[in-house]
Amino acid sequence: MILYLHGFDATSPGNHEKMRQLQFIDKDVRLVSYSTLHPKHDMQHLLNEVSRQLQQSDDSDPIIIGVGLGAYWAERIGFLNGIRSVLINPNLNPQENMVGRIDRPEEYADIAGKCVSEFRGKNQGKALVILSRKDQVNDNQSVSEQLGGFYQICWDEEQPHKFPVLASHLPQINLFKQA
Repeated sequence: MILYLHGFDATSPGNHEKMRQLQFIDKDVRLVSYSTLHPKHDMQHLLNEVSRQLQQSDDSDPIIIGVGLGAYWAERIGFLNGIRSVLINPNLNPQENMVGRIDRPEEYADIAGKCVSEFRGKNQGKALVILSRKDQVNDNQSVSEQLGGFYQICWDEEQPHKFPVLASHLPQINLFKQA
């Protein structure tokens, strides 16, 4: 089972296309949607929904995949649910770069402060990070520096921030899922 978390642009048709591409790895790809606007509510909703999805699956190696803001959540929700995650162009600091786009961006800082201390060290090796060199939203060099000590980093030379084409990374995601 693959749980897919969309980015800030929840209604983008690219989300459906990415889910279709992920079906080459696993036929059971499930969208876990969230509001994107209310971080504290989103976190509780995502924890509950992912837990429910995991209980309904007999997959021994489920993964959670997120793009952008969805990758922010995939890392945390994956850790808290004990499953591995794939982070595609993760937005690591929504409290700083989403001001004016979401309600109460300061809640992201509050969530970070309440999360398990040094969770990345405890989650080491349990995430695959795919970063685009042509990301027009994130400073992915900085993201690589922040996450590289904890997770495997894979660079993409072509895709923009929303990463519409996963094809060249499907084999790597599949290996990571099966590891």
